[in-house]
Amino acid sequence: MLLLVGLGNPGPRYAQNRHNIGFMAVDEIVRRHGFQPWRKRFQAETAEGRLANGKVLAMKPQTYMNESGRAVGEALRFFKLEPEDVIVLYDEIDLAPNKLRVKCGGGSGGHNGIRSIESHIGRDFWRVRLGVGHPGEKDLVHSHVLNDFGKSDQAWVEKLLDAVAAEIPSLCAGDAPRFMSRVAEAINPPRPKPPKRKDGAVKDDEAAEDTAPSSSAGEGG
Repeated sequence: MLLLVGLGNPGPRYAQNRHNIGFMAVDEIVRRHGFQPWRKRFQAETAEGRLANGKVLAMKPQTYMNESGRAVGEALRFFKLEPEDVIVLYDEIDLAPNKLRVKCGGGSGGHNGIRSIESHIGRDFWRVRLGVGHPGEKDLVHSHVLNDFGKSDQAWVEKLLDAVAAEIPSLCAGDAPRFMSRVAEAINPPRPKPPKRKDGAVKDDEAAEDTAPSSSAGEGG
C-alpha cells in the first residue's frame, strides 16, 4: 500500500493558491483514476483507489500546511508502512513553472509542509516537486505562494496536472525515471519529423542540411 499525499491549506480561501498545487494534483489523480469518494480520516481528506495494481490512499491533510506531518504520521503508523511507501506532491519555488522533479529523501528546502512530515516520519519518503516559480525576492515569497495562480498560468497548470495524473502509475510502480520522462514529454511533446516524399527521398532543404559541413568538435584535426 502507498500513501499519496498532496500538500496545501484547507478551505476555499486557499483553493487556487500556488501553495495548494499539491492538493490540486491529488484531486486530479483521484478524479482520473476513479478513486472512492473523499472522506475524513487521519486528520485529512482521504480517498482510496488502486494504481499500478496496488492499493493507494490519497490524502489531503486538513491540519494546515505547517502541521501536515501529523496526518501523514498517523496514517503511516496505522497501516504499518515505511517512509518509502509515502509519495508527497507539493509546490516548489526553486523550480520554474511547469517543471517537475522527483526524489526519495533529501532536505526540506525551506518548505514547512515537508519539514513537518520529516519531523513525524523521517526523510526517506518520495517527493514530487511541482514548480511554481520564484518571485525574485525573498521578501515576496510568502505572498507569492499564498496568492492564486494568475489567468496566464491556467494553461500550463492544467497541462502539468493532467500529465502528473496520467503518468502517476509509473511512479507508484517504482519507476521514477519513466514517470519524469513521460510527464516531460506530455508537457513538451517532441516535434514531429518532417514528411518524406513518396519515393522515400527527403525534401531539398533537408538534403542541404545533411550535406552541410559538420561543426563537430575536433574538425580540422
